[in-house]
Amino acid sequence: MKKKINKYKYYKKRVNIEETIEKRYKILVIIIIIIMALLLSTLFYVQIIRNKYYSAKLNTLTVNIIEGDSTPRGRIYDRNGNIIVDNTSVKTIYYKKPNKITTKQEVETAYKVAEYIDVNYKKLTENMLKRFWILNNKEEANKRIKDKEWEDYKNRKLTLDDIDALKLERVTEKDIEAYGDIDKEACYIYNLMNKGYYYTEKVIKKDDVTDEEYAKIAENINILTGVNVKLDWERYYPYGNTFKTILGSVSSSSSGIPYNLKEYYLDLGYALTDRVGTSYIEYQYEDYLKGTKATYQVNSDGSLTEITKGNRGNDIVLTIDIKLQQAVEQILEEELIAAKKEKNTQYFDKSYVIINDPNTGEILALAGKQIVEKDGKYVIYDYSPGVITGSVTPGSIVKGASHIVGYNTGALQMGEVRKDECIKIAATPIKCSFRNYGYIDDLSALKYSSNVYQFYTAIKVGKGKYSYNKPLKIDESAFDIYRDTFAEFGLGVKTGIDLPNESLGYEGSNRLSGLLLDFSIGQYDTYTPIQLSQYMSTIANNGVRLRPYLLKAVFDSKEESLTNLIYETEVKELNKVKTEDKYLQRVKEGFKLVTSPGGTGYGYIDYSHKPAGKTGTAQSFLDTDGDGIIDTATTTSTFAAYAPYDNPEVVFTVISPDVAPEDTSYSNMSRVNTRITQKVSKKYFEIYR
Repeated sequence: MKKKINKYKYYKKRVNIEETIEKRYKILVIIIIIIMALLLSTLFYVQIIRNKYYSAKLNTLTVNIIEGDSTPRGRIYDRNGNIIVDNTSVKTIYYKKPNKITTKQEVETAYKVAEYIDVNYKKLTENMLKRFWILNNKEEANKRIKDKEWEDYKNRKLTLDDIDALKLERVTEKDIEAYGDIDKEACYIYNLMNKGYYYTEKVIKKDDVTDEEYAKIAENINILTGVNVKLDWERYYPYGNTFKTILGSVSSSSSGIPYNLKEYYLDLGYALTDRVGTSYIEYQYEDYLKGTKATYQVNSDGSLTEITKGNRGNDIVLTIDIKLQQAVEQILEEELIAAKKEKNTQYFDKSYVIINDPNTGEILALAGKQIVEKDGKYVIYDYSPGVITGSVTPGSIVKGASHIVGYNTGALQMGEVRKDECIKIAATPIKCSFRNYGYIDDLSALKYSSNVYQFYTAIKVGKGKYSYNKPLKIDESAFDIYRDTFAEFGLGVKTGIDLPNESLGYEGSNRLSGLLLDFSIGQYDTYTPIQLSQYMSTIANNGVRLRPYLLKAVFDSKEESLTNLIYETEVKELNKVKTEDKYLQRVKEGFKLVTSPGGTGYGYIDYSHKPAGKTGTAQSFLDTDGDGIIDTATTTSTFAAYAPYDNPEVVFTVISPDVAPEDTSYSNMSRVNTRITQKVSKKYFEIYR
């Protein structure tokens, strides 16, 4: 009975297990059906509904896209719409090293190219010829290495470079004398083919490629491995060298990105072979001027299909008036040559000119020229970058800012009368004005450029007490008071001009009492010409310091005319001078007297144009023997002015460092700075009046 019950339980349990398995099987089948349905629907969605989308996606991931050569850059115009930098087509024969090409093949190609074109091989050196001979005579060159030397090489006593040096040493003059013109041309071409980066295009001939040479190379590229022709572009300057240094340079197609700018441009996504701006305007506004390269799809047969067209870079308009700039540069060159014919100008070699709008910061002309004696003749070089990098002792030109320090601190009162006579501090040389002016007020102190008047202000700012030939003690914080106010005018700080490499000038670190007096008359710290221009502009527009700039606007180059404006520079206020308006007006009144009859600046600018400004005569120093030690004291002439004084529209800044040795009397000193100012201001008013 018991066994029957057990069999029943076993049977029942087995039936339950089978039912469970069957149920799970059905569930699994349903799940599989659902999954298959999902897969089929997804497949249908991808292959039918979104077929175009995913085909394009696949194509994007698998297609090889390459960029074309660098496209021409944007044009550069002056403020009046004159093109001052353009592009011109240049026939070019170049070499691009193929993969796995051998030295022997390159030499053979060089000889073939030499048959089709003429190259000037004047730069070919004896060393190049010797190396070329070794390439063509490898077995003979190896035989000239002694067994002992080969043994030393195997034993690592000599390096491969040592062996190469011995081979070069043992190439005789007789070996290379056998080379004719065709060999020398091939040697030079071979060196051009292997110059610079491995992956860049090497220019073999450019600029003077004849139509016949161009055609011969183009017809034979199938046998000239790696050699090809193209129409490249170069920058063209319709006004020659006028303003050319500041316009800047562009790298060549053969050099690509210069080594010193490699990291900068690679971080911006450039390729090493790209042509880029390397200095000044071309570098500063690379983003606008660079062209957009064409892109191509590489097809399965190696052919190319253009995807996007290349475009010339955007056009930029500068604030410069190129006709005025031309005149300024010509005046500078003429006056430098004339000055060198005068006595006491042995140390004089350069002058600077800046003409700008004080209401906007726009620069209308900016130039620097240097004169150098070479082979018994004077040669003129452009020195315009010195406007932002050169450091000059300003002299009395800064006395307007010194007056503001005095007014602000209470050390000087408007209308205050002081006696101008030499002062003497113990253990220091006597300090005087150009001459003793007697009793003068603050306006006359500017008109006659009194040094002593400023000395008394500086002593008060420094909380000192003056007694003749006694020690003078001042509060050193007075240096900070002066420098803080001077900085508000743009002196001793960067102006913000849109050019790279702007300098600050020199700030003296010694704080002796006598040096504060020197500082107040512009005889201590040094400034750049552009800082002095900004200083005078700040006074002209009632204490508002504006950023000077050269870029006026940017236009889309797709339009041949300047119609599609992309960007326009806005006037940028950097700061306002912290002073009362009555003090600025007082300084301006004094500056008006400077250029009036009897003032130190009278005659610099035609009085009919109502000028106002300040002259400066400063002690400066030179290292005349190049040993790194200052050994000669000279005199520097400076002048800055605006006109008309009742509604300023222009600022002129003219600086001529080292016009004479320090001990030269005023009557025996060159007036080159005066003459330059007279001529450039006259030219400006001829154009704009």
